[in-house]
Amino acid sequence: MGKCADCGTWDSFVEQVEAKPPSGKAREATVGGVRPQRLRDVSVDGFERLPILGEEFTRVLGGGLVPGSVVLIGGDPGVGKTTLLSQVAAQFAADVGPALYVSAEESAQQIKLRAERLGMTADDLYVFSENSLDTILGQIRELRPKLVIIDSIQTVYLEELTSAAGSVSQVREGALRLMHVAKELHIPAFLVGHVTKDGTIAGPRVLEHIVDVVLYLEGDRFHQYRLLRGVKNRFGSTNEVGVFEMAGDGMREVLNPSAVFLAERSVGTPGSAVAVMMEGTRPLLVEVQALTSNTSNPQPRRTTNGFDMNRLLMLVAVLTKRVGMPLFNQDIYVNIVGGLRISEPAADLAVAMAITSSFRNQPIAADMVLIGEVGLSGELRSVSQIDRRISEAAKLGFHHAVLPSVSQVSPPNGSTLVPARSLADVVDLIART
Repeated sequence: MGKCADCGTWDSFVEQVEAKPPSGKAREATVGGVRPQRLRDVSVDGFERLPILGEEFTRVLGGGLVPGSVVLIGGDPGVGKTTLLSQVAAQFAADVGPALYVSAEESAQQIKLRAERLGMTADDLYVFSENSLDTILGQIRELRPKLVIIDSIQTVYLEELTSAAGSVSQVREGALRLMHVAKELHIPAFLVGHVTKDGTIAGPRVLEHIVDVVLYLEGDRFHQYRLLRGVKNRFGSTNEVGVFEMAGDGMREVLNPSAVFLAERSVGTPGSAVAVMMEGTRPLLVEVQALTSNTSNPQPRRTTNGFDMNRLLMLVAVLTKRVGMPLFNQDIYVNIVGGLRISEPAADLAVAMAITSSFRNQPIAADMVLIGEVGLSGELRSVSQIDRRISEAAKLGFHHAVLPSVSQVSPPNGSTLVPARSLADVVDLIART
């Protein structure tokens, strides 16, 4: 170590530094008693997770709301974000304590009309129609609710900033102010976010880094089912998904979505196959439909709804090259029933066999599910949690499962597993059945 120019020795310099009182923020932290703590000494009393709307919402949040957390929820216009959060506020106010619903897009009278339609009668539910975030923060500090919902973050503004509401600076600074209030008062907060044309949350990317949880409400507005999916969660898994049904009286949770999605399945129809997907820890059975039709167009049409187009093109190429199926003069349409969107490779086998079934006009057995990823050489590759997928299928009456031969799993009672090494083997198997 060197010497201090004024003191002469290092030891005397250290003594002088230690004797000086802290300044600025360091002095405030010392006076206020806010000092670093050992992790083992931190108390979490009073930080129990708070209940939320039903099992599906609780599943996505990882067990409930954490006090002081900020949750950002996005989705296409008309998908039901406001309806869902209105029900959350009413249920929370009835079960836990006062909830404040702030709307910068609707008047209090409009909120009241929707509340009557949804049957929201909680006494501790407060509504506030305001665009000024400074006024909103003042009301939060005065009312001290147990839950705050801001609808939406793009329509509120801070008066001290000259930019318009929804701009990058307004959204970023507004989210920071709300986060600080939520942490200070230990109040969980929901923020509704607008989305862009490609489906991502509008505004600066830093908005998603500021909040603790980011949820997307997915679904086709012409179908009644909605998926609530977590893409960021500091307090739980991002692999969970909640399934809801949009009804006249609001969102209803679907506790057995597999049975619902297969309820209208036409058994014995060519071009229909059943895939078993994993949404977090939950296996989900979905129907895959395919239709092939002769065409004189030199460029046959390939259309998909709910399935990745590039993956469909790959499966068609594998069927043509590795299986020898002449699809060069066929229009091919693939549809995932129920308005769902699936991207898991485990659906490859079901999609390929649905196309084969339609092309050969040969139905697949009604009690058979198809599970497996298809490689470019036509081989079947194993997928994760195969045992849970088969068990769920057996509960719903599917007693035969075609799966990759490399999978190591024991069949449930009354079920038969059909291992296969390649897509060509499965095509031959269906033809012989």
